[in-house]
Amino acid sequence: MAQGTAKLRKRRAREAEAREARAANGAAAAQVSVAKSRFQFTGWQWACLGLLAGAAILRLFELAAKVLHHDEGVNGLFMTNLFRNGYYHYDPSNYHGPTLYYAGLVTTTVNAIFYGKYGLSTFAVRLVTAVFGIALVWLFLCLRRQLGTFGAFSAGVLAAVSSGLVFFSRYFIHEILFVFFTLGVVVAVLWYQETRQPKYLFLAAASLAMLGATKETWIITVAVWLLALLCTQAWMYLRRRGREEPAAKRARPAPAPNTSPASLPAEEPWSQAQLYITAAAVFVAVWVLFYSSFFTNFPQGVYDSVRTFTYWFKTGRTDDLADYWTYLKWLVWRMPAGDFRPGAELAAMALGFLGTITALAKAQSRFAVFTAFWSLGMLAAYSLVPYKTPWLALSIVTPFIVMAGYFLQQMYEDWRLKAFAVVLLAAAAVGSLYQAIDTSFWSYDDENQTYSYAHSKRDLLNLVDEVERIAAGNAAGKNIGITVMANEHWPLPWYFREYPHAGFYGKVVPTSEPMAIVHESQMSDAVRTLGDNYRLFSVHVLRPGNRLYLFLRKDVQP
Repeated sequence: MAQGTAKLRKRRAREAEAREARAANGAAAAQVSVAKSRFQFTGWQWACLGLLAGAAILRLFELAAKVLHHDEGVNGLFMTNLFRNGYYHYDPSNYHGPTLYYAGLVTTTVNAIFYGKYGLSTFAVRLVTAVFGIALVWLFLCLRRQLGTFGAFSAGVLAAVSSGLVFFSRYFIHEILFVFFTLGVVVAVLWYQETRQPKYLFLAAASLAMLGATKETWIITVAVWLLALLCTQAWMYLRRRGREEPAAKRARPAPAPNTSPASLPAEEPWSQAQLYITAAAVFVAVWVLFYSSFFTNFPQGVYDSVRTFTYWFKTGRTDDLADYWTYLKWLVWRMPAGDFRPGAELAAMALGFLGTITALAKAQSRFAVFTAFWSLGMLAAYSLVPYKTPWLALSIVTPFIVMAGYFLQQMYEDWRLKAFAVVLLAAAAVGSLYQAIDTSFWSYDDENQTYSYAHSKRDLLNLVDEVERIAAGNAAGKNIGITVMANEHWPLPWYFREYPHAGFYGKVVPTSEPMAIVHESQMSDAVRTLGDNYRLFSVHVLRPGNRLYLFLRKDVQP
């Protein structure tokens, strides 16, 4: 009897061990399955990765090949001082905000780890805008919940191949950062509305502060947003008045696709007062941090960030390109000498207009209605301001791309139009891609191109190459003296940043340096001043209507 009992106990013990082993193996298998799933992408994620890769190629390929624009040269001078001397102070009368330069400090510092003092390169500074340009495409994809899968992907495609967004992603100026933070504020607010997680409201506050620290035109964007919100409320009320809203529409929005309900707080841990006070504190902290140049120019920089509007309101009243229809002509159609040619953003703008009409007519999505008013508001605001430049058009194009995605999603949801929506997106993408490649790689210095606004001619690089060749053949090397008398000379200070004895005077001055560079308008005075000691070596086009003449001292070998 005792032996039978002992055998039974042993058998039960073995069975228990076997169950524990199976459970352990099952848990291990589950962990392996979870680990594998983390490295397995859905079709949506693969599509997004492919799109972002394509956007990266357009923005990074031959990034340093294009000659710098005048404004890039000015920004490059600030970047040089910050990189070499740690000095940057915001100038309220011009040059815009500090975010571009501090972002550039990151890329140039990383580049300097590999290339030393040559970390301050054209590729390194333009990498800033290229990265933000790629990230901007990602932000459009983040609107999947608001636009739908096909709509968000369509908006991402149109943003990836937009000739303007590609062109200025390869430009060291503020505009791409500006539109990135603009859309960043919108996306962060949407995430907060969906999840009620305070971190997203704080992210929105930080993005708004970065928007303000990028460019003074933030005040136009915010004003349009506020008006769009008021118009949205009124429009939704008028369209829905007298109709009972379905219970599903009145319910609290579901979480975003990547947010599980379990992650939502069961109870709001912050009071409304605490939440908005903290968000305001985040905004002020980021604003002060950047405008004070990380407290090296405090409080003057913060004071200047407000004082700047006394200058910029005067700039906005100038008569430069004052035609009200200028942006529509640039973006939708161009008619040089009566010959119709499509505008720089014809596909996105046309689809965006259709999306705007659809959103206002249906009045089903509050976000779509808001973006419709945002689009029309930006077009009206920038059209009313007399001062116009092509890069400002990006603030108009951005919401219109969102509305284009909305329109294509509406078509896609109708089974009769689904195939046509796909074909329409493909056609718009191909046409825009051709324009983007043409504008950024082939015709970037063609004054007939919309975005090639007074761009430096590629012939300027021949002047730079000649100076470098002469310096290399001289015993002084890069310590050779260069007298730049030309009153129009940007972006030469960037290209001559490694020449400590290059002087920029902006007028004709006596000199004995081996090289002198003169503007065509100064030729008669320069020839008299230089006398018989110099000879004209070469002539180069700086930009339309501006030629530079390189003089070489006669005893210097070319």
